[in-house]
Amino acid sequence: MKINAFEAAAKYVYPSLRRRLVEILYKKGLTQVQVAELLHITQSAVSRYIKMNRGALVEVEKFKDIDEELMELADRILKERPNEYYIHSELVKIALKMLGKGYVCSFHSKVDPEVDPAMCNICLDIFG
Repeated sequence: MKINAFEAAAKYVYPSLRRRLVEILYKKGLTQVQVAELLHITQSAVSRYIKMNRGALVEVEKFKDIDEELMELADRILKERPNEYYIHSELVKIALKMLGKGYVCSFHSKVDPEVDPAMCNICLDIFG
């Protein structure tokens, strides 16, 4: 295993979750600047997420339960305008849920061919 699950989550899953969150907020009619301010990131980062230049490797929206959590998070962000630590904490929780449900296994094996999802149950054992 060249890339462990935490590296895969940090490098690919977390950015994909953030990209989907940006997309949800943007589709609610907010401008890139407004989305950036809400998420405490730059407008340039928002633009890259929207253009799929960042965080596009994991199709988060195909996991309906995860996508629903992100939609609920987007609504809380709009309503409560939390700080960046709260948003980061919620995205990490969602990323860990994805690991625990085995949603990252097939993707992990694509970015690291040495990983055998049939043999590796690390995430399922720890977070499942």
